[in-house]
Amino acid sequence: MTGAALEAVRSVPVAAMGAPAVSVRGLSKAFASRRAVKDLFLHPFRSERVKALSDVTFNIANGEFFGLLGPNGAGKTTLFKILATLITPDTGQVSVNGFDAVREAAAVRRIMTPVIADERSLRWRLSAYENVRLFAVLYGLPPALVKSRSEEVLAVVGLQDTGRKLVGQFSSGMKQRVMIARALLPRPRILLLDEPTRGLDPLSARELRKFLREVVCGQQGCTILLATHNTEEAFDLCDRVAVMNKGRILVTGPTADLVAEYGDDRYRVFTRTPAHPAFRLAAPSGSEPTIGSVDADGWTSVELSLPGGGESAERVLRQLVLQDVSISRFERVPLSLADLIGRVLHREGEAERA
Repeated sequence: MTGAALEAVRSVPVAAMGAPAVSVRGLSKAFASRRAVKDLFLHPFRSERVKALSDVTFNIANGEFFGLLGPNGAGKTTLFKILATLITPDTGQVSVNGFDAVREAAAVRRIMTPVIADERSLRWRLSAYENVRLFAVLYGLPPALVKSRSEEVLAVVGLQDTGRKLVGQFSSGMKQRVMIARALLPRPRILLLDEPTRGLDPLSARELRKFLREVVCGQQGCTILLATHNTEEAFDLCDRVAVMNKGRILVTGPTADLVAEYGDDRYRVFTRTPAHPAFRLAAPSGSEPTIGSVDADGWTSVELSLPGGGESAERVLRQLVLQDVSISRFERVPLSLADLIGRVLHREGEAERA
């Protein structure tokens, strides 16, 4: 990106600034299916296509942290590639701050930057500063700004003190931060994050989520579109979530609303007395406690359905303690992606039959 291009980003027309950060309307995309060699010889002119996206529609507001939640193969990566102007849709329209992603791809690239969780794109025998400086040159930053801007983005991601330590010696979380620093070089308004915590340990993943929410979205003011198959990540980070499956959007809404509508109040108790009658008494009518596996320390998990939220859970926990049930942990069972998709599809089926 040249200095003139960077200046163009700062002088985007007011009309474009007033538009949604991202607007997707009726987006569909299909690819030619892979065929066996034998089938190619027997039927050389046969054409089969697999639909990756089907009539996808949603909006993202400026400054929003928006999540695309779906299993592998749901179409998230295809959608990201279209948004990043890497491929074109078959039908539908995508606009980014008012610019058409097909007709005005160059303008979109000045506003939106993808961050792909691929450590191989880093130069492992260079330091964090050298990695970032390399991309500053590739982005076309003016030579006088390369050093200061590289140092600035490294400070944003908390890697300004890594000195000459090679990136190959970094932890996975630190490498992710280098890639985010690299993406921040051209001052993008929108970041596309494709499974940014993939391969990270739980502690590193939690720290990266906090950084994305508080620094990149909060302090830097970036609009963020996150693709993930991790419900905890999506519900923890995002203002709104779109649930995808087999190329289409099943439901879109604020995370709290989706949890309230499709979640269930299930709690897991770790105990040494899973057969205690108190568990059966605590379970509501028509529900049975589910005894799970034994952990390494000899504690057995028991799952209870406790409608009524936190107050109901507090009441049941008090009853269990009063009846001398041994308890090491008491926690809410998170809503899994499979359960969420299953319940949305079940609700759709009921609506169609009505």
